[in-house]
Amino acid sequence: MSLRGGDPEEIGGYPLEARLGSGGMGTVFLARTASGRPVAIKLIHQQFADDEEFRIRFRQEVAAARRVSGAFTAAVIDADPEAEHPWMATTFIEGHTLAQRIAKQGPIGGAELRTLAIGLTEALRDIHRAGVVHRDLKPSNVVLSPEGPRVIDFGISRAADQQTLTMTGRVIGTPPFMSPEQLQAPRGVGPRSDVFSLGTLLVYAATGQGPFDADSPYMTAYQVVHEAPSLGAVPTALRAAVEPCLAKDPADRPSADELLVRLRDLPSDLGGPAGNGAGCPTRETDTQHHLSADDTTPPPSAPALPGADEESGEPRTGTLMGRRLRRRWRPVLAAAVAVVAIAGGVTLVGTDSSEGPDDTGGKGGNVAATGAPLPHGFAPWKKTVLGGRADIPDELRCVADGDAVFCGGGGVVAARLRASDGSRVWTEKSPGVPVQGMHLVGATDDTVLGYRFAAEDAPGDPDTEVVAIDADKGKELWSVPSGAQSTAVTGRTQDAVVVGSTVVTVDASNTRFEARRAHSGTVAWKQPFPAGTQCAPVPSGTRLYAMCAPDTEVSAGEVRHPTLHVVDLASGSLGRAIALKGPAQPVGTAGDSLVLLHRNERRLESIGYDGVMRVDGDARKVAYSRLPKTYAGTPGMADGTVFVSGQTGLVTALDPATGRKKWSRQTGVEGASGPVAGDGALYFSSASGRVVALSSRRGEPLWTTDPRADGLSGETNASARVTVAGRMVVVTAAKNTVFTFDATKPRKSG
Repeated sequence: MSLRGGDPEEIGGYPLEARLGSGGMGTVFLARTASGRPVAIKLIHQQFADDEEFRIRFRQEVAAARRVSGAFTAAVIDADPEAEHPWMATTFIEGHTLAQRIAKQGPIGGAELRTLAIGLTEALRDIHRAGVVHRDLKPSNVVLSPEGPRVIDFGISRAADQQTLTMTGRVIGTPPFMSPEQLQAPRGVGPRSDVFSLGTLLVYAATGQGPFDADSPYMTAYQVVHEAPSLGAVPTALRAAVEPCLAKDPADRPSADELLVRLRDLPSDLGGPAGNGAGCPTRETDTQHHLSADDTTPPPSAPALPGADEESGEPRTGTLMGRRLRRRWRPVLAAAVAVVAIAGGVTLVGTDSSEGPDDTGGKGGNVAATGAPLPHGFAPWKKTVLGGRADIPDELRCVADGDAVFCGGGGVVAARLRASDGSRVWTEKSPGVPVQGMHLVGATDDTVLGYRFAAEDAPGDPDTEVVAIDADKGKELWSVPSGAQSTAVTGRTQDAVVVGSTVVTVDASNTRFEARRAHSGTVAWKQPFPAGTQCAPVPSGTRLYAMCAPDTEVSAGEVRHPTLHVVDLASGSLGRAIALKGPAQPVGTAGDSLVLLHRNERRLESIGYDGVMRVDGDARKVAYSRLPKTYAGTPGMADGTVFVSGQTGLVTALDPATGRKKWSRQTGVEGASGPVAGDGALYFSSASGRVVALSSRRGEPLWTTDPRADGLSGETNASARVTVAGRMVVVTAAKNTVFTFDATKPRKSG
């Protein structure tokens, strides 16, 4: 919708391009930043700007929107609550609202419904963990972006609590989606009120009608407070999870965390929609933007953003995905920012492929040896590796070698389990608070290497150490303090790597590389970083690179000019610098080339990947290709293909040579990492232990398993959680859970 006479030309220095919608509280405009990035700006109507109580509430909305995670909401870019006309600018999330989706296509069913339910519940969980109660969940406040649902509009509707039905024809907050306590005592609502609204949203999505529909808002409100919900058309499996959300007493409803556990147990396919397609009743429409003006009157369609995927027609997403630099864990709220799947901090042993997403040039990558038998006496098992911290999710990773499964991460330096039955052989625990994303370093034929973190009551101990353990006896062989700057340089947490029988670490002062023989700890060489830089080791096949960045850029958190150096494994000497287009993130190896993705960043936040680089270390050449669009999610690589796994299960395969999209596939595995390749299949898994297998060639779904652990999901940049050794599949999940199964006999969903 074009601008109208009387509309401003700019707001807060942002030139306006179009009017996206207008309602009782304000108007939303499409604007551009100086760099051309699209943003949505909400401009508050003058009558509310003159109300001091409203200004207080608007300040609270801005603060609330800043606190919540950009992974499930629209991130605040700028705001001025004190302006003559208060305004707030957030990322533009392209996509239809849930209201538009139902109005145009009818109810949602199957895997799409399950994904929507989990995505909305994850969003609500993060909102509540940030100390925010939304209070206005409704179809027009849910945007269905390509990477999953986004919840918008925080708290502004409370500014209109005094408005009556005679003003707009409906209660602000929309009675069909309000909780009983909102209608009876709106000032006292808490998080369980949002859970009630979420329950109504899911019924609406599944059937095209709310559970309390009536001919008038007055009757709807009466039914919300006094009558049982209408759930007859809701798929049976979903109904069992949703019905407790609609309890009249907030104390009888589950929390968002509890609901998430129930939803993860749903089958991957809930069956078809219960309604009758596009003819189903609907109450709302909204514009194709992410920041509502409350009760907006939308245009017929929103302006398309440039940069859509011309091949597939998929729109570009503008959602911010936070690239968090390394920090110490904090209980529960800390989300894992882990290693991407070039090595994942792990070198696998006992397989015979020389290429794959986790290939570090040791005994092999994370790829199955086709036809290899199962360990003698093998039967599927599930174990918990003791020593981890309950408040640290998704930290364990494992490697397999014959009848040994070595695991480490979080509160465990390393542990050895029997592959046949999961029984413990030995465990070495870490006493301190782990660093995010630091898992097992790797393993050789006779040595396992992991990280140990100093206890908080032992200030004299090194913060982080690399520890070598005898693989057979579990006895510590040696340890050395380790640095901690790789995340800032490469975007992944990997300060130590195993290449063959050599361990390369970063020293505690972050000034040099040190190489040691894995078993003896004998120092082979020490190599200072180039002057004025910080560096991290990057393995690629049998080769090792040093990826470096200027000190000033590392300190500022804006690495724009990284370089690569080939490392001579015999002497440690560094080859001439190879300039990269930064920020760049290594993801794997294709043939003789190291493959990196270019991150699209704004204000230190990554919104995804928009380019791919291939580095030929011998020729010192870099080939760069743009991707069809910006892909947000967790990257990985297998079988010479780059993959990006979106938070709600969308997997996209990309050609590293051309940047062309090969295929994309919606799966039922949320927060997936991977892939790991094995015998014609690609395995992706989530922190809940749900695994999906796709065909290597075209990504067709082969099977999906049920969840195996109560794990958080939605973390980006998590390293691969699956190890494949012949027919044995080893999977790690939340709370230090490890389980195995026969690849030919997976425990399928449903």
